[in-house]
Amino acid sequence: GRVLRIELEPGDPVRANRTLIATFQPAAPALLDTRTRAEVTARVQAADAALERARAVSDQAAAERAMAERTLRRTRELALSGLSPAGDVELAETAARTRREAFGAAEAMVRSADAERRAVRAQLQVGGGSGPAIQLRAPVDGVVLRRIRESEAVVPQGEPLVEVGDVGRIEIVADYLSADAVRIRPGQRVHIERWGGGAALPGRVQRVEPSGFTKVSALGVEEQRVNVIIDLDAPMDTAAQLGDRYRVEVRVVLSSNAGVLRVPVSALVRQGERWSVFAVEGGRAVARPIEIGERNDTFAAIRSGLVEGAVVIAFPGEKVADGVAVVAQ
Repeated sequence: GRVLRIELEPGDPVRANRTLIATFQPAAPALLDTRTRAEVTARVQAADAALERARAVSDQAAAERAMAERTLRRTRELALSGLSPAGDVELAETAARTRREAFGAAEAMVRSADAERRAVRAQLQVGGGSGPAIQLRAPVDGVVLRRIRESEAVVPQGEPLVEVGDVGRIEIVADYLSADAVRIRPGQRVHIERWGGGAALPGRVQRVEPSGFTKVSALGVEEQRVNVIIDLDAPMDTAAQLGDRYRVEVRVVLSSNAGVLRVPVSALVRQGERWSVFAVEGGRAVARPIEIGERNDTFAAIRSGLVEGAVVIAFPGEKVADGVAVVAQ
């Protein structure tokens, strides 16, 4: 139908079943050309004839049913008087039942023919008003997120007009590599960063979707990614600053331990199958094999091989080797 101009603006509040979103004027039926009108008129005449034929069959079935009912009553009376055998009663009952079913089928044919006749006749009804207006109201409490259609226009069925949502229940969708997503569990803490404010916002993993998808990275490499859904734990006034389809960066906390010895990942050196660092002892570099635990982009936890307070070399170059003299800068 024809939707009238939508006055709501993005950000306007809406109330469920109260706020008027849009008003429709149902479209008037299309005019029929001469050929189409002649064809429809012929179908109307055929439908009229079919209805008359169905009614005639129904009248005949009604008369036959009435006769079968009278025959059954007479046969039962004669059987009670001993003047008619029991087999005649059974035959009369069967005949009466058959005629009743035939009458029911004939009545169904009449209803079907009448419905077909009314449907064909409706095609000849053109003009005379388009019916009452249809008012579309907000399905939920919230705000207008997007106004997709603004000006008055005729729209097809299923055309989106306005997006509304409750920004107080906003969630974050972050896609991770599938190799990383297998380590993420619902309930884990999340740091929401680079959202436009100061400190990082707290959040928690709501769920990890079970199906991945292929995404091409900035380097042109196809990657299997998985969507991780995150709930905000921030205060309402802070969370309200975020809106639909805003960009943020998130870090999921896979594990957290207090009092852990750690070193910068820039100090880690791979030697064969083990990790090591170059510690500074007596003005010289000393290679110390270590065992690391959890790590992120900044630090690695040390399980063994170093003591608290040890001085290590960050970003050791090719000239740094075991026993080389070094000077702190």
